[in-house]
Amino acid sequence: MASYDFRSPRLYVDAPLSAGAALALEAGQAHYLGHVLRLKPGDRVLVFNGRDGEWSAAIAAGRRALTLRVGEQTRAQTAPADLHYLFAPLKAARLDYMVQKAVEMGVSRLQPVLTRHVQVTRVNLERMRGNAIEAAEQCGILALPEVAAPVALDRCLAERDPARWLVFCDEDAASASPAATLGKLPPRSPLAVLVGPEGGFAQDERAALLRADNVVRLALGPRILRADTAAVAALALVQAVAGDWR
Repeated sequence: MASYDFRSPRLYVDAPLSAGAALALEAGQAHYLGHVLRLKPGDRVLVFNGRDGEWSAAIAAGRRALTLRVGEQTRAQTAPADLHYLFAPLKAARLDYMVQKAVEMGVSRLQPVLTRHVQVTRVNLERMRGNAIEAAEQCGILALPEVAAPVALDRCLAERDPARWLVFCDEDAASASPAATLGKLPPRSPLAVLVGPEGGFAQDERAALLRADNVVRLALGPRILRADTAAVAALALVQAVAGDWR
């Protein structure tokens, strides 16, 4: 992304993109462009939909009824990293932060997992998706992650594809080098990262995880991390050692 345009405003649109297409904006998007950024007809923005790459577009109407006219493609669509992030839900503000950072780190699926000591059992999926879109808009990301409905940990384990290696972040794991632990993963394997609640996993939950096939138990250093901090640390390690940062 060496020549990426960081200056032009960037919008997610849920519509097909092609040269010459006219896009009707949602009220919030029109307000943002016309009244917050004070853009005028002819001004340029970038648009993407998670399927057709990124395109240049120009404002084609006045501020009361903004539309966009699509021009040329600026970047072709790229495939998302095959990396799932599984997490015990957090309270609203910290969940917002965690979702945004996970998207920036390149996850392709966000999966809330309900555990024994979870703090929150109800998850606003639309709010999660809104945070994912905002992070993608701001960071030049082309592929939006799937936002999945919450699932209990036992069901998650029963239904998981054993070919997808599960990196299980466990504060009770031996504090060995996390990079060395991740280095044992088979090259180019599909991956999932699991971070539990701040109350930790129950003993039977930990035992079930350790019995599962293709599970790697990962310690995140000598300090106890908050769950949203653990998300950033774990995903950065996985991407650097076994993901698309290599």
